[in-house]
Amino acid sequence: MNNTPISVSETSDALVQDILAAFLRLAKEAIAARGVFRVSLSGGSTPKRLYEELATSDLDFARVQWFWGDERNVPHDHADSNFRMVNTALLKPANIDSANVFPVPVDIDNPAAAAINYEATLRCQFASPEAVDEAGDFPAWDLVLLGLGDDAHTASLFPETSALDISDRWFVENWVEKFAAYRYTLTAPAINSGREIWFLISGSGKKEAVGRIMGDDRDFRLYPSQLIRPTRFFVTSDALPEGQSV
Repeated sequence: MNNTPISVSETSDALVQDILAAFLRLAKEAIAARGVFRVSLSGGSTPKRLYEELATSDLDFARVQWFWGDERNVPHDHADSNFRMVNTALLKPANIDSANVFPVPVDIDNPAAAAINYEATLRCQFASPEAVDEAGDFPAWDLVLLGLGDDAHTASLFPETSALDISDRWFVENWVEKFAAYRYTLTAPAINSGREIWFLISGSGKKEAVGRIMGDDRDFRLYPSQLIRPTRFFVTSDALPEGQSV
């Protein structure tokens, strides 16, 4: 973790522009190498601003496939829906073909069935040998975008929840007691199989959580982001703990 590259920006605006440039470079490389760019999306305010910028970019949208790393157990038109946020910020403005969009099929009354259905979708889309990791067990995302909660959760892998212990599934429903609600989430091994895995972190309120995932005190049940093996951090300078080297 301590050897993971850290890109530091002084402001949140600069952070978004740095992520945008890196995203576009990576997309072009993936498309040139494999003909497609498969990305797992995150919710949150910084990703939303990235998506708004992507909507007006020169990205080759016809060769990008959009997936969700996690979702709330609400209808797609609900204010809390990650799909709704991405749809408003990116999909509609860029007029992205729905054939390249793979949202979680939320089932409020049966979240377990919805998670199974989405895992089946993922396994279908990542069925070819070059689309899975070296062991052939998990999806080889070109990019996984992740946020970081104040409690050091990421995706919908929350502290002390059952999804933290799952190693044989790609995508699951996850009961989160503090919300008294189900969330949907990629499992840790299905995140770690990404070719690139980026944490997008902005603001002084994230400083303690950043310290937890970059520090030596390891307890993934309390700090779930410790389960993740990121390839890069994008952070604002005020989110870095004092003394953290870059």
